[in-house]
Amino acid sequence: MARPAAVSADQIRTTVLAMLAEAEMNPGHPPPTAERFRKVVSVRKLRARLGAGDPAMLSRVLNTIEAEVVRAGLVQVAIPGLPDTIAEQMRALWQAAVTVQLDEVVRLKTEATQATEAAEVARRDADLRVELLRVELADLRDQLSARDTALATVRAEFRAASEKMTEAETATSTLRAALASANAALGTANAEHAAAIDAIHARYEGLSRQLLQETEHQRHALQGERERLSGQITQAQERAAALEGLRDRLLTELASERDAHQHAAAEAAALATVAAEHRALLEAVHATSRRPAKPAPVRHRRTPAATPSPAGASVRRKAR
Repeated sequence: MARPAAVSADQIRTTVLAMLAEAEMNPGHPPPTAERFRKVVSVRKLRARLGAGDPAMLSRVLNTIEAEVVRAGLVQVAIPGLPDTIAEQMRALWQAAVTVQLDEVVRLKTEATQATEAAEVARRDADLRVELLRVELADLRDQLSARDTALATVRAEFRAASEKMTEAETATSTLRAALASANAALGTANAEHAAAIDAIHARYEGLSRQLLQETEHQRHALQGERERLSGQITQAQERAAALEGLRDRLLTELASERDAHQHAAAEAAALATVAAEHRALLEAVHATSRRPAKPAPVRHRRTPAATPSPAGASVRRKAR
């Protein structure tokens, strides 16, 4: 028996129409040709869109749909026996019908996608709730097991505690007898301790007087040392004040030396500029003396007095 196809012809037709709608093949755009149809819809793209399907079966169904959509419906073919205007209106009507069908397919596909996504979200939520309930059930089982174990442990501890209480009562009787003898021994020890405290108190009095004497001696010594250190501190402060005055004087002298150095550097730069201008003036004079004299013009003209150049005047002022 032949294996049934993974997808039906209706699913293939719906998918192809949706792909054409996504490619905007409607009356507002030029009608699709076979080349445009194959560019938008191919066996590889259709199989990738469907996720399954026999390539041979997909190719046969795709050829049929192409014949219906392109060659029979959207291509500009001549309809025998009809005027051109009526044929054009029929083609426009057919294109409008195809566009409406494509829009309906896209809408149905969008609604189906949204319903699928909602169902998938609901399924995931249900799976999460089931998983949470399973985790809670496992936790409750673990808690029950832990409580049973704790209850058994408490019962065993209770039995052990009862046995220990019996032993403790026996030990208490023994300890009471020992306590009576210990109280008697404690009275004797208290008397001996009081005698020892009296002896220690007498010794403490002697040590206290000795400590007071030594403290007084150290206080006098500390007072003398403090006076000596105060004198040294005063001398150090005076010496620091003298050093501060010396530092201020040296800083003032250093500032005056720096100003004098800057003034000397400025004068040296001015002298270098004057020397350069003198050198340029001498070169100009030598060049003028080597140049041959021009013949005087026939027409006599009154020659204005030579005016010294600003550069020469500035050079002479700097030289003076």
